[in-house]
Amino acid sequence: MPYYYNYGDFLANNIYCVLLIPVMILSLWAQAQVSGNFRRYSAVNNRRRLTGAQAAEAVLRAHGVYDVPIRSCRGKLTDHYDPRDNTIYLSDAVYNAPTIAAVGVAAHEAGHAVQYAENYGPVRLRGAIIPATQIGSKFSFILLIVGMALYSQTLFLAGILLFSLTTLFQLVTLPVEFNASARAIQTIEGQGLLEGDEVSGAKRVLRAAAMTYVAALLMSALQLLRFVLIFLGRSNNGRRGGGR
Repeated sequence: MPYYYNYGDFLANNIYCVLLIPVMILSLWAQAQVSGNFRRYSAVNNRRRLTGAQAAEAVLRAHGVYDVPIRSCRGKLTDHYDPRDNTIYLSDAVYNAPTIAAVGVAAHEAGHAVQYAENYGPVRLRGAIIPATQIGSKFSFILLIVGMALYSQTLFLAGILLFSLTTLFQLVTLPVEFNASARAIQTIEGQGLLEGDEVSGAKRVLRAAAMTYVAALLMSALQLLRFVLIFLGRSNNGRRGGGR
């Protein structure tokens, strides 16, 4: 009996390790691209000398949104839109910086604010599942570890279901992020916030950032696959052992 259980876990873990290598490479590459492109285009001022704060305001105005404050925040790459207080927060390297990277990042965050103002479907869905996702992130690994240690398929399955909420959140996040970047680039081009090759630079910054979300989804999906394979392996081996 222990042989079957251990073999099922061994197989699942080996499949996980094999697939983990390309996912880790993608994740590291995406992070390097984000840092590299942001650093590169933070050293290049845009021709209009438009700061990140001004770019964010321009995106909001272009979509008829006038009630979203834009404030500075500390840290590097800490830029975000907070729907709880309906505020865009831009880091020091973006808020007052007249660079290509600052315009791209700020426009992206303004894109999120526009999504909420227009009740964009995926962003509403993401907001609706956040409470369940928070519960899942707190308790899933506890149930998974206890279920695995005690060979309790019921607890292990409950852990899988809770963990799957995290993967679902990552999945829903993708269209939200891609759409915010698309809105940003469309407005940057339509309003002439950047010119010519400057737009290409902003696209590189936002494209690299988007890949980090893809990598996060793949990592979460891979973890989920591992747990599912362990569960199925133990279920099959349990039935096989019960018939012995």
